Amino acid sequence: MDRNDFQNVSSPQEVPRPVRKRSSQKKASVLASLDESVSGMITRSPMVHKTQGLMSFSFSPQSRSVMKPPSMSATLGMGVKSPYLTQTPGHLGNMSVLDDSDWTTAFTPPHSVVFTNLEYSTAEDVTESAVLLNEDDPGEAATRSMYSDFLHSLLKHTSTTVFELVDEYEEICSSQVNILQKIVYRATPGKQKFSRTASVLWLLKQEMVTWRLLSSMYRDRIQSALEDENIFDIAVINASEKTAVNHLFQRDSLVRQSQLVVDWLESIAKDDIGDFSDNIEFYAKSVYWENTLHILKQRHLNTFSGSSRPIVTELDPDAPIRQKLPLDDLDREDDARLLKFLFTLIRAGMTDEAQRLCKRCGQAWRAATLEGWKLYHDPNVNGGTELEPVEGNPYRCIWKISCWRLAEKEQFDKYERAIYAALSGNLKQLLPVCDTWEDTVWAYFRVMVDTLVEQEIRTSVMNTEETEELPREFLQTNWTLEKVFEELQATDKKRVLEENQEHYHVIQKFVILGNVDGLMDEFNRWLSKDRNVLPGHLLRFMTHLILFFRTLGLQAKEEVSVDVLKTYIQRLICEKHTDLIAYYVSHLPQDVGIVQYAVFLEDVTETEQRHHCLKLAKEAGLEVATITKTVVENIRKKDASEFTHHDLAIDTGTTKEDRLKIDVIDWLVFDPAQRAEALKQSNAIMRKFLASKKHEAAKDVFIKIPQDSIAEIYNQWEEQGMDSPLPAEDDNAIREHLCIRAYLEAHEAFNEWFKHMSSMPQAPGQLSQASFTEKVAHELKEKKYEADYGLWKGLLDALTADVKEKMYNVLLFVDGGWMVDVREDAEDDPERAHQMIMLRKLCLPMMCFLLHTVLYRTGQYQEDLRLADLIASERHKLYLVFTKDELRKLLQKMRESSLMLLDQGLDPLGYEIQS
Repeated sequence: MDRNDFQNVSSPQEVPRPVRKRSSQKKASVLASLDESVSGMITRSPMVHKTQGLMSFSFSPQSRSVMKPPSMSATLGMGVKSPYLTQTPGHLGNMSVLDDSDWTTAFTPPHSVVFTNLEYSTAEDVTESAVLLNEDDPGEAATRSMYSDFLHSLLKHTSTTVFELVDEYEEICSSQVNILQKIVYRATPGKQKFSRTASVLWLLKQEMVTWRLLSSMYRDRIQSALEDENIFDIAVINASEKTAVNHLFQRDSLVRQSQLVVDWLESIAKDDIGDFSDNIEFYAKSVYWENTLHILKQRHLNTFSGSSRPIVTELDPDAPIRQKLPLDDLDREDDARLLKFLFTLIRAGMTDEAQRLCKRCGQAWRAATLEGWKLYHDPNVNGGTELEPVEGNPYRCIWKISCWRLAEKEQFDKYERAIYAALSGNLKQLLPVCDTWEDTVWAYFRVMVDTLVEQEIRTSVMNTEETEELPREFLQTNWTLEKVFEELQATDKKRVLEENQEHYHVIQKFVILGNVDGLMDEFNRWLSKDRNVLPGHLLRFMTHLILFFRTLGLQAKEEVSVDVLKTYIQRLICEKHTDLIAYYVSHLPQDVGIVQYAVFLEDVTETEQRHHCLKLAKEAGLEVATITKTVVENIRKKDASEFTHHDLAIDTGTTKEDRLKIDVIDWLVFDPAQRAEALKQSNAIMRKFLASKKHEAAKDVFIKIPQDSIAEIYNQWEEQGMDSPLPAEDDNAIREHLCIRAYLEAHEAFNEWFKHMSSMPQAPGQLSQASFTEKVAHELKEKKYEADYGLWKGLLDALTADVKEKMYNVLLFVDGGWMVDVREDAEDDPERAHQMIMLRKLCLPMMCFLLHTVLYRTGQYQEDLRLADLIASERHKLYLVFTKDELRKLLQKMRESSLMLLDQGLDPLGYEIQS
């Protein structure tokens, strides 16, 4: 059967389309010019809409009214309408890309179409792009807002509007894709930063279409789960092809979802169809093979003076094959380009547009060959009051077999063979022109749907007397979703194999399969392999995909989900998306979330920013008190050094690391309810500082604690209606705080005393053989010295009394001694207990030495000797905190006091010697 036969098998009931008024103005690049003309008019649909193609169902049965119906293609029946099959407008509705009429005002595509040939004229776009072009990484700079945009969208929607949320995600991606298109369009080729921008653009395009796929597939899956599939198992009397296929789509989720994949892949191709729009006018001519026709006419009139190379002598569609002669070279090139463009239209699901193009190019016969796929349906079979028109092609089986045979003929152009291979489900002849992952997957799924539909028709409708059959390998193939991707993995095309491993194609594969666990395993593999180099936008997508699954109630592997969230949070921290972090932390398990947010807060140093971060954490429902406690502990425990003895410690002043420990206490003083915790944590920090003689640093920590903290702790306890004493831990923390205060006050008093002691006025020297004037001057100096000394001595006495009192407060601290807990019923804390014992051994001996210095330097020798009695007292047992060397050294110093007493005529203990 040749191509002329197709004209006899196409549907005789074709309804003529209304004629549009032609415009005198020609449009050389229709789709490419839409960026400006429809920028404010684009509307969206919340899912993948039907794209007009060979197998294009728009599936919206009345029984599926619970949720928004998924867009399906009317397999083998584009123009068919019934109570079960409702036509849904495609991206271009009923408008033809080939029509010269003014149709741009009616253009309302469901997705923002991505165009390659862009024309921009608005001043804002130019300014925005110019600014971004100056960035080191324009792509990253342009898309930085997507992180916050996704969160804002997420917060706007509830679990009942999850699919509207997914559509909004797609819209955000589409908007950013358009921006990056403009940047790449204006960029200087070859620069590395623009290659990075192109990489981001590719990622966002893939993300955009992946959200589109998710919306389409999971709408159908959720709807199917809510409905009783058995309601579709109803026998239909005198079922036509259309009716049988309609019921197949209603009851069989494999067919339905496979067609959704076809629709999705065709929508992607339709987004990119602008690449070919420049050629529309070239083909818009009423005569085909006009160059060959011209030569034949000239030869007939004997006026041809060109080459005498043999060409066809007839111009029917089969002449080149029948006569085995070529067309004119220009016509052959035109035919090749036309066939490639026709295949591109069919690949984009735009079969009607392909037919219109054929007619306008004078190849109405070829348009007829694209018409015979429509499912046959005679609504008058079951009777009725009015005669209704018959739909579809009653000889569709013969037409399909003819398409299959045409696709097998090697003498035809590869794209012509591919066109008819797509129409007949001939996968072997379709794959050679499928060079990308998307094209190849489309080919497999299109053929799978075609096969399942034909099997249904032959089971439910076709008569047993049918003599001609499609090849057995087509009709008897047992297709599954898994089998498609197994076949895809076995392809010999290097590009397809490489694209098969790309992140988004892996994601799309598992979404199509509905294999959430498999997808989680892939996420885990990516994170284990190259966590730090995964693109930020990919991590954002992975995170929001997991949240999408959780909203739908799908069980994703918890460990992997948590790992993805943690990785994304860490990326947000690194890229300074401060306002976004708390919300995503709230989706982690509570203990993990506390750790993650605490790690983030460690690097937040400004007071105002700290308040802001705590506010966000509270709004996100995080355990703020536990988080701030964890922050302080993290900073405090970064110093793992042991307590150092005073003699070995080197006071290096307050370092940067010390300042971090000092300032971290601020996290606990914002909330009055955390005063007890603030005391505990500040005590722990000050213990370390005291052990290393960093008294100024310890003082800075002490100042951080509000003065009313102890009273506030008691007030809060009373407000809770508690009549019992404070918890032992709080009570001991208060006592320790007072111990440290006493020690710091004593140390500060000693420093003031020592400084004053070192500034004693110097007596004027003696004069010899001085003049009268010099003697008068000397007398004035002596009087001034006496006055200064008197003032100095009076202040010294006051400072001495003060420092003695404060030192004795430490040495004789009430209720058991300095740094000794009174409450023994507190929770056991070995580290704290060890540190307090060590501090007694480090600080109390030093305090005794300082007190000896004060007493010895001020001549209070007898009191200095009584210090030995204090240390030896069994009541205070201070001798237990001394080492033998320290006791020996202290006794040697006291010996000096005894010698001074002997010099004063007293006994070694300072008493008068009895005669």
